[in-house]
Amino acid sequence: MMKFSKYSPYPTVDIPLRQWPNRQITKAPIWCSVDLRDGNQALETPMTLEQKLDFFKYLVKIGFKEIEIGFPAASDTEFQFARRLIEDNLIPDDVVVQVLTQAREHIIRRTFEALAGVKKAVVHFYNSTSTLQRDVVFKMSKAEIMEVAVSGAKLVNELANQYGRDHFIFQYSPESFTGTELDYAVEVSNAVIDVFQPTSEQKLILNLPATVEMSTPNIYADQIEYMCTHINNRENVIISIHTHNDRGTAVAASELGMLAGADRVEGTLFGNGERTGNADIVALALNLFSQGIDPKLDFSDIDQAIAIYENTTNLPVHQRHPYAGTLVFTAFSGSHQDAINKGMSRMTADTEKWAVPYLPIDPKDLGRSYDPIIRINSQSGKGGVAYILQQHYEIQLPKKMQMDFGPIVTAVSDSGSKELLKEEIYHLFTNEYVNISVPFELIDYTEKVTTADTTIAATIKYVDQEKVLNGAGNGLVDAFCKTLTSEYAIQFEIKNYSQHSLENGSESRAITYIEIGFNGKSYFGAGIDSSISKSSLLGVLSAVNRMVNANSDIISVESKEPALV
Repeated sequence: MMKFSKYSPYPTVDIPLRQWPNRQITKAPIWCSVDLRDGNQALETPMTLEQKLDFFKYLVKIGFKEIEIGFPAASDTEFQFARRLIEDNLIPDDVVVQVLTQAREHIIRRTFEALAGVKKAVVHFYNSTSTLQRDVVFKMSKAEIMEVAVSGAKLVNELANQYGRDHFIFQYSPESFTGTELDYAVEVSNAVIDVFQPTSEQKLILNLPATVEMSTPNIYADQIEYMCTHINNRENVIISIHTHNDRGTAVAASELGMLAGADRVEGTLFGNGERTGNADIVALALNLFSQGIDPKLDFSDIDQAIAIYENTTNLPVHQRHPYAGTLVFTAFSGSHQDAINKGMSRMTADTEKWAVPYLPIDPKDLGRSYDPIIRINSQSGKGGVAYILQQHYEIQLPKKMQMDFGPIVTAVSDSGSKELLKEEIYHLFTNEYVNISVPFELIDYTEKVTTADTTIAATIKYVDQEKVLNGAGNGLVDAFCKTLTSEYAIQFEIKNYSQHSLENGSESRAITYIEIGFNGKSYFGAGIDSSISKSSLLGVLSAVNRMVNANSDIISVESKEPALV
């Protein structure tokens, strides 16, 4: 047995009239990327200065207006990166960079040195306030911890005045907020708010991080709502959240935190970060997008996001990663494929809203094609096979023919224990059904149409002998079928007939699908030719050949009597 008794349940928050469960997210938050700091410090091999520059430029390109660039006092690379951005004028006028500093004097001073000459920057200072950190790490009282926060705030305020106050926005985090008593978190936050005296023109950012994710997302939302309703000067304070993914619910916690009143979200692309990572901004933004909300970030080329991420972090994006993974828009299951096929068939250029089963958003909105939506293996069904043939080869299989072909594909995939490529499926279809010429082969034909009927003279090759067959009927196909049943004493009936063009233009080919009935069973064939008429005859002959090959004793050429009725 696992020793579950050594752990304690996380306490709930007493909010009798909580409001967040009845709210709805209607707009994107203020996004802040922390890829270059929180994400970078979690890497086995931190980014080089040039890699950080490339990543920064990409973040700007896709729409981030607030970007945490590092912890300048932590290393020379971090310091020089800040200086490079400032001195080379690489920060766009509408982008604010953010730096992190502990609430310690020498680190704060070094941080402002790194920011000298910046147009606009967020100075994010923090100190840990949690019960565990107070008792185990710092061995300090509540009053002593609060003094660290207040002293840090005063020094930040003082240095901002020295370096040019208008160039700075202030942000405070009670680190390990989720492990801090709520009333104490309010007390410390209010003390910091009182130092800065935020106004509508110069608001303070209060960041409430789940430095370690310790509870279910609903409790985090309760904590955020509690803070929103208890801090001073709320109208001039931007509530920011920064969730980690220790319980695997950072995205959910961020979304519920937004419902609870958060104005701003910090996170990283694909959730990179310490331990299990941070909130995934790609997932958060595209979750909004899937609800018809402008995410204010452009992921229309998701593969570019993957490339910059993998090249700079040396971490792979999982193939099942929400929205971005190579398999997230792919179905192997037959029932899923059938539903997707029907949904895609219903979508037209004039359809206002996206509505396809199993696909929450259109892959094309992320720069992906429809090619991998349905892939065929032994679990696949008729709908998936039909989708592949229609999507790539414009072959529109009748439903009964889909049911006939599906098991053939499944058997081939199963026996080979492999996925079938679209080319393999096409060749399997044509080899099985199209223009089958054994034992009967159509060499040539002529037709004549009168007001009374249609006559045909068809040259048929059978057992190395060619013979001209003559017949008449109420159409070309009817006349052809009568010649076959008369000459070779085989009985069948046309049960279904359909055709369409395979390409556009005057030189397009036609495909005809034929279902014939014999002895209570159906046999299918298809004919492809540039002549619509000939494709019909080839389709009939393909079906007949498949019937004959499955029932070798039904032909009696000499007696012209059916061997099996």
